[in-house]
Amino acid sequence: MTEPDLQALKIDRSSSSPRRGGRRRGGWGKWIALALVAGALWLFRQPLQRFVERFSLPEVRLTTALQQSAGAATMVSGAAANGYIVASRRAALSADAPGRVVEMNVTEGSVVKKGDVVARLYADEFRAALKAVEAELLAQAAVVERVRAQVAASRAQLPRLEAEVRRAQASAKEQSDQLELAKTRVKRAEGLLAEGVGTQQQLDDARSELVRVEGALAVARAGVDAAQNTLMQQALELEAAQAAQREAEARVPVLRANREASQAALDQTEVRAPFDGIVVLKDAEVGEVVTPNGLGGNARGSVATMVDFATLEVQVELPETNLSAAVVGESATIFLDAYPDRPYAGRVERIWPTANRQKATVEVRVRFEQPDQFLRPEMGARIVFGAAPAPSNGDAKPSAPVVLVQRSAVVPIDGRPHVFLLERDVARVKAVRLGDEKSGRVVVLEGLAGGERLIDAPPATLADGDRVRVAQ
Repeated sequence: MTEPDLQALKIDRSSSSPRRGGRRRGGWGKWIALALVAGALWLFRQPLQRFVERFSLPEVRLTTALQQSAGAATMVSGAAANGYIVASRRAALSADAPGRVVEMNVTEGSVVKKGDVVARLYADEFRAALKAVEAELLAQAAVVERVRAQVAASRAQLPRLEAEVRRAQASAKEQSDQLELAKTRVKRAEGLLAEGVGTQQQLDDARSELVRVEGALAVARAGVDAAQNTLMQQALELEAAQAAQREAEARVPVLRANREASQAALDQTEVRAPFDGIVVLKDAEVGEVVTPNGLGGNARGSVATMVDFATLEVQVELPETNLSAAVVGESATIFLDAYPDRPYAGRVERIWPTANRQKATVEVRVRFEQPDQFLRPEMGARIVFGAAPAPSNGDAKPSAPVVLVQRSAVVPIDGRPHVFLLERDVARVKAVRLGDEKSGRVVVLEGLAGGERLIDAPPATLADGDRVRVAQ
């Protein structure tokens, strides 16, 4: 047998085969490149679009139409300034003496009357001292009553003793008269005996009577001296009793002063409200030590802070350039930050006599004509001077809101005010009707509802329907 021809089964590896394979690989590469370019364009389409629009679309800035309370319309019609509600009568209640709080009768919001006890400090020793002085005062009052009784008794003895003196003197006078009579009888008896008419017996009897009368007179005079001595002694006793009475009575005011001092010391442990008001801060608790003016390292300076809500007013730092708008006695309108839709009628109460050089402002106080329960100290407020007074106080029904826009967003078209609204990236023209204007803001009475995005200071070439680019 002959060998088979294997040459016919060999693969031709000539130059024609690589060229066909190379053409296939080159075709696929074109499609891959095109896919890559298309993917890159799709991925970076927005940056490329913004890059193109940066040079083709006008750049604009935006502002917002703000919907605010009706008070905002008033705020743009007069000179205005911001401030805070303060109380012209405010007190931080502190104890007059250092001590530990044992009773606290108030908390924030408590309504107190003048003289009410806000807090009490430990006071047992002061209370005991007061009781001791009161007991001593009662004892001294008894002493005064006793010496007064002695004076009265001594004074009652004087009339009787004076009567005894008078009786003794009368008896002595009578005996003195009897003595003169006895002497006359003795002389008469001596004369009769000398003439031989009388007898010796008559003379002896007359002389005996004289001796008796002289003795009786001596006794009467001794009685007068004794009565006078007794009267004098009683007068001395009365004088001594009166001196004791004066001394006892003089000690009573001293003891009363001591009692008042003890009572004052006891009262110093009670913190009382100096006026009618409301407690706004509770500064201490039971068990804490308080001292006057906060003396002491760990001691409180006050137990509570209260204000008189009837004296609430607004403290305003008014720029000097607007000072002419504030006139004492003139009306103003108050808007609270918490209730901007509730205007309050106010009146300029006083203007500070000096200005703040650093701030170029002058402090002005405006009082509420009709304060109500919504007012709180330290609340923010805005005062409008020179505006029409508020129709009522904060109890008034809130009025409809208004829309405020920047004046630069309003442009005249055909003699009427218009604004450009931005809808996505398209500018739309909207006619509006305007109200009051101040400080670059204007009230929009018709045409806007609030919240719209407006083009601020639109270019003169901008037209309705133009696409725009918002500045970043």
